[in-house]
Amino acid sequence: MSESGHSQPGMYGPGRRRRRRRGERDIGPPGQNLSGPSRDREYQPRERRDGSEDPPGPLIQKTPIILAKPPGERAKPSQNTPVSGAPVLDKPIMLMKARDDAAKPATPPEATPQPSGPGPSKVEREGQRPTQPVYQIQNRGMSASATSSAVDPLVGQAKLIPPEKMKHSIKLVDEQMNWCDSAMEYLRDQTDMLVVGVVGLQGTGKSTVMSLLSANTPEEDPRGYVFRAQTQEIKERGGNQSTGIDFFITQERIIFLDTQPILSPSILDHHINNDRKLPPEYNLPYTYVEMQSLQIAAFLFTVCHVVIVVQDWFTDLNLYRFLQTAEMLKPSTPSASHDSTGSSGSDDGAEYYPHIVFLQNKSKREDFCPRNLKDMHNVVDKLMAHSHLKYKGSLSMLDCNILPGLGQDFMTTEVNMFLLPMQDNDGEDNLTKAGSTMTYPLFSLLPGYKGHPSFSTMVSKLRSQMMAMPRCQLSHTILTEKNWFHYAARIWDGVKKSSALSEYSRLLA
Repeated sequence: MSESGHSQPGMYGPGRRRRRRRGERDIGPPGQNLSGPSRDREYQPRERRDGSEDPPGPLIQKTPIILAKPPGERAKPSQNTPVSGAPVLDKPIMLMKARDDAAKPATPPEATPQPSGPGPSKVEREGQRPTQPVYQIQNRGMSASATSSAVDPLVGQAKLIPPEKMKHSIKLVDEQMNWCDSAMEYLRDQTDMLVVGVVGLQGTGKSTVMSLLSANTPEEDPRGYVFRAQTQEIKERGGNQSTGIDFFITQERIIFLDTQPILSPSILDHHINNDRKLPPEYNLPYTYVEMQSLQIAAFLFTVCHVVIVVQDWFTDLNLYRFLQTAEMLKPSTPSASHDSTGSSGSDDGAEYYPHIVFLQNKSKREDFCPRNLKDMHNVVDKLMAHSHLKYKGSLSMLDCNILPGLGQDFMTTEVNMFLLPMQDNDGEDNLTKAGSTMTYPLFSLLPGYKGHPSFSTMVSKLRSQMMAMPRCQLSHTILTEKNWFHYAARIWDGVKKSSALSEYSRLLA
């Protein structure tokens, strides 16, 4: 202010206007002052960035906050911009950075080089435009704080990977009757599963039947089966191939358990000739071999949905006595409190018993006669009349159209029995030899009468029947595959320490 108290025009004239409109690049002629006496001059309309004109009236311009760039970084007019007295404002460019680039130091505005002359704008080259975010499946259901952190893509996609396919069986119980944990890596956290076990005498074809039901076909080489069968050398010296319990799981989540032969003479001979040290509770080798067989059978009766009893002739009464003894020594179903130490039945529910299927392997042509088949069903029904095992109503040969012409009322006492014929190799050789001796060559081309479908057809029908077996609840809680593994390990440990088996071994001694 001057000495007289009046304001000087140079302090509040063009200078004030220049500070108000600091963001403008061209401030116009120095005589134009919107806040002074020249406010009534003719207003020159400016062109907008969309080509339209500003409405008449005083110009009120707000101060940009964070979306506009500083004055030093604003773009200069390009070569195609017409030179006129009215300034042309460019569209402010908003810079957005990705989350990963937030930690990088930003370039200060003073370090940005200014263009020396007219030319194309370099503002868009200062930073890359934000790319479209990639949504990954593991980010679903995560909170905002969890999604901000870096997550490995393999973690979320691990659950979508199909389960690993097994190529051969592995040990669940080894030769020394010890539990193995190698099967845990093939199991998943899902409850839709079926557990199938097998018992039988030595040389009846247990491993072959389990391989054909699980992953192999009759046309394949038996040496490539998932469960190794007896070789010709082992058959000649009367040995056994399987020891302990073997484990295999299919892509359909069906668990197959192949076991060593029950009451095996080769295992008994191995214990006697090799002077193997027996556990202190067993005095004689044959007692130890029988107790091993009972432990395996009682274990299968507790952890399996279906137990297949394989025979190669009809029938051995000692086998049925063995099954009833194993049923008697079977551990009780654990209660909801996971208490499996009691010898009596559970208090909060019914006792669990599996479905049992009698498989007649290597059956002859006369075994498929309807009269003989009916007699076999009647014999098994009388032998198992007092058993709690589910030996009826789960599998039927009449439903497979194997014996056409027989109605459902043909066998009033139909049990879970299935017949498998001999392999087709021997039969085809006999037909070829017989056909070569005939006079008419046309008869040699016709198939001979077998009395039953082919071996491959019978195996396919048996597999279909097994996959359709009821999947009852094994315990009082629903078990996943991994829970079943821990449950089976606990049952096996309880079977080995069972007081009922110890008492039975003293009776045998």
